[in-house]
Amino acid sequence: MSENDLNTASLALDSRHHESTPKVDVLSQVLALVRLKGETIFTNALDSTPVHVVEGASRFYFVESGKLLVKIEGSSEPALDVEEGDLVLLAHGHAHTIHNATFAATEDRMSKMDEARARQVAEADRETRYIGGLFRFDGGKLPPILAALPSLIHVPAGPSGTPAWLQAISHFLLHESGQTQPGAELMVSRLIDLLVIRALRTWSATAPGRLGFITGLSDTRIAQALAAIHAAPYKAWTVSELAAIATMSRSSFADRFSATVGQAPLHYLTRWRLHLAAEMLSGGSMRVSDVAHRVGYASDAAFSRAYKSCFGHSPRDASPRG
Repeated sequence: MSENDLNTASLALDSRHHESTPKVDVLSQVLALVRLKGETIFTNALDSTPVHVVEGASRFYFVESGKLLVKIEGSSEPALDVEEGDLVLLAHGHAHTIHNATFAATEDRMSKMDEARARQVAEADRETRYIGGLFRFDGGKLPPILAALPSLIHVPAGPSGTPAWLQAISHFLLHESGQTQPGAELMVSRLIDLLVIRALRTWSATAPGRLGFITGLSDTRIAQALAAIHAAPYKAWTVSELAAIATMSRSSFADRFSATVGQAPLHYLTRWRLHLAAEMLSGGSMRVSDVAHRVGYASDAAFSRAYKSCFGHSPRDASPRG
């Protein structure tokens, strides 16, 4: 993310005195605080030999031709079919195996042909070609606010083919990856950044039933409460006030928010404040005690406990950006 994006997102930090709830792009605000760095772009033509990928960096695969099967190792989830024109994100960086489903289908078809016809089937017809990329989140792992994302985020091509945005980004990724001009590495990183954010936005609009704040954005009433939280994150919100914004009873709102977002309203508010606190600390110019006070904690000790529970390390161990 650029500094301008981060500065834009941080405008919400001073909104505690605002009485009205302006329209807020919650997804952009959250993703502005989720810093990631694109590392590598590669292409591959997969034949009958599967590719085993160890746990590590987050990845994406865009299928140019053919069909992939992607299976998370050690998971009970079935392998995912990734068709031509589809994109799949593996945000958690889990170990996985990639199979060429086109090869298996072609072999099955050839087994039913006579020998002469089978020889006419070109080897290229049994390959699956794809573009892959690696990226990492700041700190080396998926941020807690995105932890509810599934292991495999599938963005299918759809009846009209590959979306125009995906065609454009993949085209420029391939172009820049082959460049030796100054700035090519930065361009690739920025393009991967853009691809991941656009994929998450597309997925969030077409993936009902998933846990996490992303699903909440598709629920009109819950989205209104989320927007209010993000517009005034330091306001002393109560569940009743948020329920009123969502035009629901307190109990119905609390149940629906928890079921949709995956955590209770005030717990979500607390975690969002901690992410804003992490952003302040990453600037390197604010003391822990000042940050703790600004995000609503009466003591450094309480803030430190909550921060460590969320991020796995104390606020004093937070690494400044750059």
